[in-house]
Amino acid sequence: MKAAIDRFSNQSDSYKKFRPIYPEELFEFLYAQCRGFHSAWDCATGNGQVAAHLASKFTQVKATDISQKQLDNAQIASNIEYSLCRAEQTAFPNSSFDLITVGQAIHWFDIPKFFDEVRRVLKPEGLLAFWGYGLIRVNPEINKIIDHFYSEIVGPYWDFERKHVESSYETIDFNWKEVETPHNLAIKAYWDIKHFEGYFNSWSAVQKYKDQHNGENPVTQLMKNVSPLWDKQVLVQFPIFIRASLK
Repeated sequence: MKAAIDRFSNQSDSYKKFRPIYPEELFEFLYAQCRGFHSAWDCATGNGQVAAHLASKFTQVKATDISQKQLDNAQIASNIEYSLCRAEQTAFPNSSFDLITVGQAIHWFDIPKFFDEVRRVLKPEGLLAFWGYGLIRVNPEINKIIDHFYSEIVGPYWDFERKHVESSYETIDFNWKEVETPHNLAIKAYWDIKHFEGYFNSWSAVQKYKDQHNGENPVTQLMKNVSPLWDKQVLVQFPIFIRASLK
């Protein structure tokens, strides 16, 4: 089995503070497809953002991750049970879940093994949904700086799995019968410059760059380039892509 990849334990606190918040429209789409609302599994839950939303709709939510530090920073609710385990091998009983979600994480998995596990633990007519979001967009001038930073500065430090995100998960072999998904979803938020900086410092490629350059942080120069162009609060957007199937 493919080794589990943990790229976020070292920056778990900043990950919780600065990662984008998914819009209500995403969850409205998920809930409209579900046949039941008893149990959900949020796989690779990270800071528990998705699990917390599911907890407002489902009787019980299981949320798993391979990073204990991420779980230690996760959002708490009485009907969420967090546990440390791989996506591809769980102790859940067969046919346990009405919904299984994976937000911005499936590219790290041993994907065929994960799909095998989903087939085992998803209820008949249960929904599997996995999604991600593309590169942050601000305005044409700042986007040009971001694109250069992404491709030329930290580009060599992205893991191979990042290619799945760049292709909007279309490179993932998913031969299940898919449901039609919305194509106009986006994360939208107003950020100050400190939030912008914190978000980039949460990137796994930035951490790898620092590891290989004696702690030098490439975000420092990025901020020098962007700061003169930034107002107090600026609208940022992330396009969302989603794939889903009913069992």
